[in-house]
Amino acid sequence: MKQIDMNSPEFQAELEKTWQFVEKVDKQFGFVQNPDQEINEGVAMGLARNKLIYGKRYCPCFMVIGETPEERKKADNRICPCKPALEKEIPEDGVCHCGIFCTPEYAEKKKLEETAEEAAHQHSRGLTQEEAELLVDKEQLDGDELESLMEARELGMVTFTLVDVREPMEYQMGHIKGTDELWPTSQFYEWFEKIQGRKEERFILYCHTGSRSYQVQHVMKAQGFAHVGNLSYGIVSYPGEIVRGD
Repeated sequence: MKQIDMNSPEFQAELEKTWQFVEKVDKQFGFVQNPDQEINEGVAMGLARNKLIYGKRYCPCFMVIGETPEERKKADNRICPCKPALEKEIPEDGVCHCGIFCTPEYAEKKKLEETAEEAAHQHSRGLTQEEAELLVDKEQLDGDELESLMEARELGMVTFTLVDVREPMEYQMGHIKGTDELWPTSQFYEWFEKIQGRKEERFILYCHTGSRSYQVQHVMKAQGFAHVGNLSYGIVSYPGEIVRGD
């Protein structure tokens, strides 16, 4: 697997081409970018990374299946802008799965929601021991639930390993504070072999929007891992603290 240095001239040049590609797609279909620039940056970097590794701008929110070009073509991996986004996700939801392409109406609504959220103050009494123990065993968690579990873990109510399954450059751009391990899906077979002796541990996985982590969760459970949760809508849905760097 080709290693990508996000600070290299090669990557920066490809990233610039990717932004030009994004602008071209927006103009062609009448889309706009997400009001949350961090989402756009993360997706653009993922597209640039995949272009350098695989030669195509595969959707960075899904695992790229296949070791050869022929296998990847046969696997019908999503290539941006992908057919599901153009035919279903954006017409129905106003935004593609990765979040970078939006309708103008969705973007405007999102801006209003963010303004309202900034003005609001949300308070929580915290979880009881019983609630924490029940919640930590859910297979699909939303951002608020994971934030509550992170607080409960700090108080010693529950134990779990929080795992980011994105790529190292995505992790450096921003990850959930308290993340314990990084398992890049591009190195899936390498790290999956190493965790075979940990099938009784409790894991919670996350990625950008929940797709890659859901796929990893599915494989782990099929292979006998007993307790694997997933942050359904990924790091973009997490309301808690996000930190940059290693």
